[in-house]
Amino acid sequence: MTTKRFESNIVRTRTKTTVPVPFDPNDEWGWKVRHYVKGTVGGCSIRGLLRLEGESYALPLGPAWLRDNLIPSSATIEVVLQPDGPQSEALAADITTALNASPEAETFFQSVAPFYRKNFLRWIDQAKRPETRAARIAEMVTMLEGGKLRG
Repeated sequence: MTTKRFESNIVRTRTKTTVPVPFDPNDEWGWKVRHYVKGTVGGCSIRGLLRLEGESYALPLGPAWLRDNLIPSSATIEVVLQPDGPQSEALAADITTALNASPEAETFFQSVAPFYRKNFLRWIDQAKRPETRAARIAEMVTMLEGGKLRG
């Protein structure tokens, strides 16, 4: 997965603060319903969810993040972003095969927060026997097809 580096300004409106993203994450990282990212904004760590703002994407900056990371809105800042959480190309072959066989499950898997993806993968990796692992993968696909997550 490629890391994207760019310069931007913080945009503050009356109700929100964002960093405009000068690329389409679907083109750069593959299509997803939601793009969870991690990286830095002005040298300060951040994790978040890119939002579509009109015809382009932006990274929202919450009040707590802004309070803890004093970045002037007039300054041009360096932004470094990459996808957060397990990505398709890093999954084990048996999991990739199962998700590829069910586009609905794969789409839902890629759209959920990294916490949930990691939770599924830990649960599968904890299986001691191959038949248990296979059963857990099948159960994961069924749950994802039904729009359900492991809590």
